[in-house]
Amino acid sequence: MAAVAQLQRQFIEYTTSLHNEGYLDDQFTQLQKLQDESNPDFVVEVVSLYFEDSEKLLNNLATALQQKSVDYKQVDSHVHQFKGSSSSIGAQRVATVCVHFRNFCEEKNLEGCVRCLQQLKQEYILVRSKLETLFRLEQQIVQAGGQIPMME
Repeated sequence: MAAVAQLQRQFIEYTTSLHNEGYLDDQFTQLQKLQDESNPDFVVEVVSLYFEDSEKLLNNLATALQQKSVDYKQVDSHVHQFKGSSSSIGAQRVATVCVHFRNFCEEKNLEGCVRCLQQLKQEYILVRSKLETLFRLEQQIVQAGGQIPMME
């Protein structure tokens, strides 16, 4: 069981670092608290849907910003949706970029929007990678016969 205890310690340290570095906020902790024996994959399922939606939104944003005449209302709508879904899973840094992105939409600043889209893609890729690592740690704990530690 020493291996399980070590994995659980790694899980707690990694989750704490994600919070401390601003990748995740308390909303993610709230999601984790909704997971129980009756729905052990709740967080993975919710976050997987977020990943699917995010890929579509990033593609829609890229397409919208490449048009000859950019529809800033449409771009803002996509960014607003991205901000909402990011906030709902606790992806704090992604949501923060969306706030700046929306300001550029309001100003109809194409250069600012394109820069924000690149930053948004980078932050999304980072948080996706970090969450996938967290979920792999969870799997290792469960496969080793342990319980996922609850974060406060």
